[in-house]
Amino acid sequence: MKIHTLEGYIQHIYLVEHGSELLLLDGCCRADVDVVCHFIQQLQKPLSALKLIVVTHMHPDHAGGAHKLRKLTGAKIATANAPSQWYRGIDGVMMHLSDMALALWVAGRKRKAKRNLWYPRRLAPDFFLADGDKLPYFEQWQAIHTPGHTDRDISLLHQPSGRMYVADLTVKVKGQFVAPFPVFYPRLYRLSLAKVKALKPHSLILAHQGEVPASDIDFDALIANAPKQPMTHWRSVKKKTKRALGLGR
Repeated sequence: MKIHTLEGYIQHIYLVEHGSELLLLDGCCRADVDVVCHFIQQLQKPLSALKLIVVTHMHPDHAGGAHKLRKLTGAKIATANAPSQWYRGIDGVMMHLSDMALALWVAGRKRKAKRNLWYPRRLAPDFFLADGDKLPYFEQWQAIHTPGHTDRDISLLHQPSGRMYVADLTVKVKGQFVAPFPVFYPRLYRLSLAKVKALKPHSLILAHQGEVPASDIDFDALIANAPKQPMTHWRSVKKKTKRALGLGR
């Protein structure tokens, strides 16, 4: 088993090579589709070698390329067995648009040119993964539900090596590991941190910081400093609006 790390539009792309077959640990951005396909060809493999794409949650840098990659390669899509769609209803439409705008803002901070990030807000997966399920075609990998950032986040544990892809479970800011933004479900987020700590992985593979030894992360401090209230775009906008109108601090 070999994990190839590619530079994505605003995140790392992790393509796992198991013999003749490939596993994509997350659906990446729409802007990353050509990067993934080109690298598969560099490995001297057909695009059909990509067997499974996991979507850990529905943000643009984790789900944006999934449908297009499936169309190009014939790969299947797997995701958590969460109820309903994440971007549902009118609020979901607005959140989908704002998440793509946020991704473009991050790209600008990274001095990346603007790219088309549009992707369907409704995911049509081939497999729904319960907590603890083995991945289809790749039984060495186990899906671990780690919600909090959204209601459907999953992490992926490679059991033989103890390497664990945790997507956006934590990010590094000014040298410190902190909670991501947003955190929609603070209680679930703290429980997810405790779950990952209890699994004692050898290393954590982060969507935006690469792979780090698990010993580098102080889970107790992360849990203690995690938000106690939802920390989302909408609450932030509401607070700023009230402050501007002199209606609250």
